[in-house]
Amino acid sequence: MPVHRRQPSIELLELMGVVRENGNEQTSLPPVHTPLSYDYVLVAKTSENQERVAFRKQTEYIEELKKKNMRVTKIIDDDLIFYGIQAPKEIFEKYRYLLKVSDACNWSSDQSIMPLSTRIRIVHFILNHTPIHSGEGLRCLMKMKVFEAKFCLHEKRKQRELKESWARWTACLQGQPITAVRNYFGEKVALYYLWLGWYTYLLIPPAIIGIIVFLYGLAFFNTSPLIKEVCEADIVMCPLCDKCKVWQLSDTCTYAKVSLLFDNNGTVLFAMFMAVWATLFLEFWKRHRASYVCEWKVSDWCEEEEELILEIVNNANCEPKEYKHSYLRSTLVLICVTVMILVIIGLTHALVVFRVIAAVLFAEGSWEFLSTNSNSGAMMLGAVFHYLIITVMTRINRIVAMKLCEIEETRSFAATEKSFTVKMFTFQFFTYFSSLFYVAFFLGRINGHPGGYVRIAGKWRLEECHPSGCLTDLFIQMAIIMVLKQTINNVFEFTGPLLCRWLKRRRTQKLQRKCAHCYLKDESEAKHRAELCDNCKLRDWLNNYRLNDVDSFSLFNEFLEMVIQFSFTTIFVAAFPLAPLLALINNVIEIRLDAIKMVTLERRLVPKKTNDIGVWTDVLEAIGVLAVIANGLVIGISSDFIPRLVYHYYYGPCANGTATDTDCMVGYINNTLSIARLDDRNIYNDFSASQMTIPGGLNVTYCSYKDYRSNEDYSFTPQFWLILAVRFAFVILFEHVVVIFKFVAAWFVPSAPMQVKNDRLFDKLKRLKEELSSFEA
Repeated sequence: MPVHRRQPSIELLELMGVVRENGNEQTSLPPVHTPLSYDYVLVAKTSENQERVAFRKQTEYIEELKKKNMRVTKIIDDDLIFYGIQAPKEIFEKYRYLLKVSDACNWSSDQSIMPLSTRIRIVHFILNHTPIHSGEGLRCLMKMKVFEAKFCLHEKRKQRELKESWARWTACLQGQPITAVRNYFGEKVALYYLWLGWYTYLLIPPAIIGIIVFLYGLAFFNTSPLIKEVCEADIVMCPLCDKCKVWQLSDTCTYAKVSLLFDNNGTVLFAMFMAVWATLFLEFWKRHRASYVCEWKVSDWCEEEEELILEIVNNANCEPKEYKHSYLRSTLVLICVTVMILVIIGLTHALVVFRVIAAVLFAEGSWEFLSTNSNSGAMMLGAVFHYLIITVMTRINRIVAMKLCEIEETRSFAATEKSFTVKMFTFQFFTYFSSLFYVAFFLGRINGHPGGYVRIAGKWRLEECHPSGCLTDLFIQMAIIMVLKQTINNVFEFTGPLLCRWLKRRRTQKLQRKCAHCYLKDESEAKHRAELCDNCKLRDWLNNYRLNDVDSFSLFNEFLEMVIQFSFTTIFVAAFPLAPLLALINNVIEIRLDAIKMVTLERRLVPKKTNDIGVWTDVLEAIGVLAVIANGLVIGISSDFIPRLVYHYYYGPCANGTATDTDCMVGYINNTLSIARLDDRNIYNDFSASQMTIPGGLNVTYCSYKDYRSNEDYSFTPQFWLILAVRFAFVILFEHVVVIFKFVAAWFVPSAPMQVKNDRLFDKLKRLKEELSSFEA
């Protein structure tokens, strides 16, 4: 079907230098020094397909822009109307002057050309703060479908340069052209990639140490008496659920080996290292950021002052939006946030119930493998179900966070973005980690004992830990969630934009006529002639229109994904030493994936100015503190490090201090087990006779379970209380030592290099001298 092309509009003809004399068109070329660059493009449906009210508002909005001396170029292509917006020179001159006289002066006196990224930011602000007579702004008009889309144009030359030097898979192991990214996408995007690159670079040491810790555990496979004791044991263990049968401890030889990989003495040192590493990462990041911020001349940039300057540029008679605070609204928001967190924790309880029921169903199933490994199968299935909950709750969390921001009625978009970031991260953190906290600190500790099991609704028994320790269950949860999250997210993050772009190309018709001027070999001549060709302009606008849409929170999604990953890497690293390695591999791919998506698959983000990553710094510092607490609790409570330590010095073969040829940990597994006898009436109510049959068909009269209880009355033994006291002492000591290290590290590493501080000092002195010279003149 041929594409119907309407004639260029009068505005376009005037802008092209085409004038009418006696009905004939004559072309007068514009001056070479006046390039036709469009700061913004609005897209709407044609009037035939629109309601009359929407078309009237569309026309009214365009007229409001023209009143501000905005030059609007209108091109029609079938059912789409494109409005190219070009701001007058006076607007940018006002901005330049106000920026120069402000406290946050960062404009070089020798910089005579306004960068397009700055032009786009100014025009974007003006467009969003230009209401029509009814008071509706561009955001409201977009929601009402008065305009179909809005975007700023990609610059072909710079886009091609970024693609060659940055946005390609073959550049995975190369550095990033951060300054070029800043010149094209603005400081906000550049600082994200600067932070991500620095985070990825500093993941190399913990990834290497994590591998060493893993290999350290691997080296004890054949020599560890713990593994030998489990694999060669003839101990009969109690049923793990109401439908399960007794089982041999030796059946879990492989499970015991996996447990030792992630629960050994090296894990303690690695957890301490990661807690200090989190602090060093943040301190060195501040130094790294300061170097670039100083180079970009935005060290003294102030968000409020920038907003006031843009307000004045848009309207000289503007009044600032005052700060307001409502205790009623704040209380309402706090209550809603608390309710939302309780709902997320409730989903964690539902996940626990799901695993308990799944374990019973697996035990009753006909598959021998699942029936003998019902608890492990339920744990893995629960991790997958947890990931599905995360996927659904991510959308719900976003909606709730936006609604709460609307209730707050924040003063500016920056304040809204900050508030949304805190709420969304809080919801996502509880969504991801509530189940992990349960597995780490509650699993196997609140389930009771034979004859006194804790049951859900008086029916289903709670889960138990494996005799080799609870840390492996936490490892399984983390491994499945991290692998699924990173793999599936990356697949959808890359294929999603490709699919959307292909569908949009199918919906929009292609230009059949091509402008010959666009294919000239002489680039300067081609550029000059392309400015006169509406087909080439329309083709460029259509190409940008077909790209995937972006909004103000597009960069937020990338930051949230990486900060959640940072949480996984630091908070429970004691249970998963390979987490930094997985994060490192993912981030190497993520940097190029995001770059390719942002440069070639998505519309250009509106360049935003900033000098920091904002509230994310506070979030990262909070995660660093939480990592110290969580890792201390994981080692002290979840792992078997403390029970092994107590056994080694108080109950093992080496307890008396005499040298023996026996390993000091011999007999540890048997020492951690208590015995339940079937002739006990309470035990008989929990275990049926059919459950007490071993695979060979023989009936047993007693079984073992992991706990420190008396074999007569099931009360806690003195060893239990000693271990509990040492656990609490270790947690307190661990956290205090690591916190001291964190404070020393933060004090030892300056927040900015001395060279940066000196450069800023001399730069301020130079500007003050220049102002004094101009005053005296």
